[in-house]
Amino acid sequence: MDQKIRIKDIAARAGVSVGTVDRVLHNRPNVSAPAREKVEKALKEMNYQPNMYASALAYNRSYTFHLIMPKHASEAYWEEIEEGAEKACEVRRDFHIDVKMLYYKRFHDDTFTEACKESLSQNPDGVIIVPSSLDITRQFTDQLHELNIPFVMLDSYMPDLKPLSFYGQDSFCSGYFAAKILMLVASNSEEIMIMKQMKNGRVASKQQDNREVGFRHYMHDHFPNIKILEVNLPLEEEKATYDDILENYFVTHPKTHHCITFCSKAHIVGDFLLRTNRRGVQIMGYDMVQKNAKCLKEGSISFLIAQHAYMQGYYCIEALFRAIVLKKKVNPVNYMPIEVLIKENVDFYQRTMI
Repeated sequence: MDQKIRIKDIAARAGVSVGTVDRVLHNRPNVSAPAREKVEKALKEMNYQPNMYASALAYNRSYTFHLIMPKHASEAYWEEIEEGAEKACEVRRDFHIDVKMLYYKRFHDDTFTEACKESLSQNPDGVIIVPSSLDITRQFTDQLHELNIPFVMLDSYMPDLKPLSFYGQDSFCSGYFAAKILMLVASNSEEIMIMKQMKNGRVASKQQDNREVGFRHYMHDHFPNIKILEVNLPLEEEKATYDDILENYFVTHPKTHHCITFCSKAHIVGDFLLRTNRRGVQIMGYDMVQKNAKCLKEGSISFLIAQHAYMQGYYCIEALFRAIVLKKKVNPVNYMPIEVLIKENVDFYQRTMI
C-alpha cells in the first residue's frame, strides 16, 4: 500500500465511513452494494495498491506446508533441501509458517502413495513434492487440484501436472553441459563409463534420465567414436559388493580413465579409486555433499555439478508463502544455475544466496 493513501482519505473520497472502507478492503460482510461501489470507484481513481504483507500479518493465522521427499541418510543432497525449507520458515516466522516432512522410499510407489494419503488427511495449506513416477504422482496432484491446495514441484519437472511452480535444474541442459565440461579433459579417451544406481531397471528420478539424454546427445554430435559403457551399482548394497563390481570393471577395461554419474553418489567410485590407488582414473558427478567434496579435493573426482539444493528448499517454501499468504503471482518455472566445482574453488562454494 502507498503509505500516503490512508483509509480516511479513501473514505472522504467515497463519501462513506472509515469502517465501511475497512470492510470493503478486507472483503467483510454488511456493506451495501451502493457503498461498495463507491469505495471501489475511489480505490480505482486513487490507484490504491494494498499492502498484502501488512494485511497478512494482521490476519494472524498459521500455515502448514508439507514437503514430500525421499528418505535419506545424513550429509545427503536431500538433507540440504530440508535445511533450506526450514530456514525459509524461520525467516517468515512472523507469519507462523511451519513445514512438515513426509518421507517415502525411492522405487517403492506404495510408500509414496502412503505419504500422499497422510498429507491429504491433514489438509495442508500447500505442498512441495519430489515426485515419484508421473502416473503415481498424478493421482495425488489431481486430488490437490480438487481441494484447491497449491503445490510446488522440486527436482523433477512434470508440467502436465500443472504445479504452481517448479524449482530445479534444466536436466537435459545440465547433462549436455556436463558432457561439454568433461570433454575438456577427456577428448582423447577411447571409452567413458557411466555409473548408475538402479533398482528394477529404474534410476531414482526422471531428472537423472534427462541428464543422461543430454549427455548422450552431446557425445553423439561431437564425439561419436568414444564408447560409452555402463556400470550398475545396485541400490542399497554393501560397499564390498560395489568394490567387487568396480574392481571387475576396471580390470577388464584398462582404457577407461574418465567416468560420470548423474546422481549424487560419485563418491562411491571416487572412494574406491583412492583406496585402490587408481590415480589415472577420475569420475564426474553431481551435488556438493561432503563425501563428494572430499574426493574432489583428493583428486578422484574431476568435476562436480552443483545445483543449490539448499536454495531449492528455501525457494519452494518462499513460493508457497508468496502465493498463499501474500496472494502474489509466482514464476511457474525456476531453473537453478548449473555450476562447476573443482578442487580449487569448492571451498568457496556458497550453498546459500540469502
